[in-house]
Amino acid sequence: MKRNIPQIFSILLLFALALSCKQQKKNTVAKSTAKEDLEMVDETAKTTLELVKLEGSPAFEEAALELQSPNNGKIAKADMADFAFIVGNYELGAQTEGTNAALLANSGKGQHIHFILNNEPYSAHYEPTFSKEIPNGVHHLVAFLSRSYHESVKNENSVVVKKLEVGEDPADTIGLDMEAPTLIYSRPKGTYSGADTKNLLLDFFVLNTTLSENGNKVRATINGEEFLISEWQPLIIRGLPMGEVTIQLELIDSQGNLIPGPFNQVTRTVTLKE
Repeated sequence: MKRNIPQIFSILLLFALALSCKQQKKNTVAKSTAKEDLEMVDETAKTTLELVKLEGSPAFEEAALELQSPNNGKIAKADMADFAFIVGNYELGAQTEGTNAALLANSGKGQHIHFILNNEPYSAHYEPTFSKEIPNGVHHLVAFLSRSYHESVKNENSVVVKKLEVGEDPADTIGLDMEAPTLIYSRPKGTYSGADTKNLLLDFFVLNTTLSENGNKVRATINGEEFLISEWQPLIIRGLPMGEVTIQLELIDSQGNLIPGPFNQVTRTVTLKE
């Protein structure tokens, strides 16, 4: 038996070394897998925020909107004011044809009017006559025709721009030059859920100016990421995370300076949820 001790010792040593190598190999695989899993999580967590053109909408080149009442822009006192619009070559309440209604958040009530007072969030109106509560003071109304998925109709006759004077000798606390380049915010707005979070419409109106590569532009800052828009067109925001989204729009000149005007820098927040 004594003669077998070295042999037994050698066998035990070899067995221990084999176990050690096996365990070392197992740890290496585990570390490699953990690293790969981490990289996979990192890639999944990354979102690529992008703006892409929205194309394929009906043009509605002949559509027209006109303010019939109050036609002089004067409202006697702060109260529920009656508004009456004349709509031409455009059907309020109809669903806009094409594929974009399925791509974007779409109103089941159909095409409508975006009614924007002092560049505040719009109210949507599906009939040409309605009442709105307007406080005393001087206010600036911008109203335009909207497709059922909230994209504005952009032509010279599809928009109404009007100064409203409410009450006797109202004070103008806004000081808007009605002839100056002006940016009006429209979309995104409110809360989006489910499939509607995938594609958010970015849309606005520009007055008294044009956008171009070498001229005025709109600077969009979305969750801190900056985009320059040199063409007046509807856009889709993609790659947004769930939760609160901050969007700032600015009308800037060719040097990147903010163009003076009370409405030319506006910040809104919207919410995305599963």
